Formats: sequence, C-alpha cells, structure tokens
Amino acid sequence: MKPSRIVIAVLIAYLGSYVAFRLANTEIWEKDNRPYVIFPSGAGVILYYTWRPVEYIDGWLTGIGFHIGPHQE
Repeated sequence: MKPSRIVIAVLIAYLGSYVAFRLANTEIWEKDNRPYVIFPSGAGVILYYTWRPVEYIDGWLTGIGFHIGPHQE
C-alpha cells in the first residue's frame, strides 16, 4: 500500500470516528439552548484533545460547543 493511501485511510478513520462520537454524544443544554458534544470525564479528556483540531472547525462551521463531563446546573 502506498504511503499516500495510508495517510488518506488514517484521515478517514480520524474524521469518521469523530463524526460517530459527535452523533452519539450531542445534547442540548437547557440553560442556553445550544448543542454540545459531551466528553466523558477522565479518559474522555484524551478524546477531547485528540479531536481538538476538528472540533475547532466543527464549532466554527456549526456553532456547536464542547464540554468535558456533564454540565453543572
């Protein structure tokens, strides 16, 4: 397999895993009526920082927010 195909496969896996996580972990916070992707506390911090580059783009394009752990009421 060519190196360029490996890079493309890795990028597709990176973006695909982010999209799947985002779809499964988005909720509307009642306090400000905005959608947020909620990352679990603890090990979820690793995911938060792993996907941070794509989160910036997603937030800029869609206005979605990101939060580690549940919102405090």
